[in-house]
Amino acid sequence: MNKTSNRFYLYFLLISIVIAGAFSFYASSSPDGLEKIAEDKGFLETAKDSAVADSPLSDYGVAGVDHDRLSVGLSGVIGVLVTALVAFGVFALAKKMRKGSTN
Repeated sequence: MNKTSNRFYLYFLLISIVIAGAFSFYASSSPDGLEKIAEDKGFLETAKDSAVADSPLSDYGVAGVDHDRLSVGLSGVIGVLVTALVAFGVFALAKKMRKGSTN
């Protein structure tokens, strides 16, 4: 990769972090489609908690952080960073595999 593309990816990552950290608190608190239908049809109360309902990042927040805006913002930033790390790993592995197959 050249210097220009590296700079682009870095700026893209930084902008994503700012958006996730600053604006995620303002996302809609309305129920998603499935939850809305379950509510309308009267079977929402039969729903069970997910196996990861007690995880540190459940319900779009960070467990143990009492400030709502900070909790949601941190959750968004962590999500962006984890996604970027996974993507970097997948692309690095793909590049390594591609180089290995051309030899």
